[in-house]
Amino acid sequence: MSVSFEPIGKVILENDRYYIELEKRYYEATLGIREYSHIQVIWWFHLYDSPESRNYFVIDKPYTKGPEKVGVLATRSPVRPNPIAVTACQLIGSDENTFRLEVGYIDAESGTPVLDIKPYEPSIDKVRDVTMPAWCRHWPDCLETNDGFNWEAEFNFPE
Repeated sequence: MSVSFEPIGKVILENDRYYIELEKRYYEATLGIREYSHIQVIWWFHLYDSPESRNYFVIDKPYTKGPEKVGVLATRSPVRPNPIAVTACQLIGSDENTFRLEVGYIDAESGTPVLDIKPYEPSIDKVRDVTMPAWCRHWPDCLETNDGFNWEAEFNFPE
């Protein structure tokens, strides 16, 4: 079975602000999204998509404080069988003239293809009792406490 995707837009980083710029024809699909404070953006790790990276299943020490080896499905690594990512983002606003949604932050490069957007629904998406490995329990416990945390010091992912 083969699956194909058509991006609905792309990530734009402009003047230290983050946007999801939608294709004009998809913008009407955002009707009602401004009533949400947060969205989930599903995007493609296009800079890491190659036959080699899709066949790399175990990563050597991807986290500075983590184990020596970790399977890619147990990481947020861009190197994976299908280089898809999901980021929960604060929705700042929207502009129907530029077909853009402004988000507080997204961990994607400018130009990254966006595959889909979903509203963040706490009744479905929020998990109260989470178990994580001991080596990453010092990470912030929610999006709002990320500010100032040195994420770059945590990762050994390929550049």
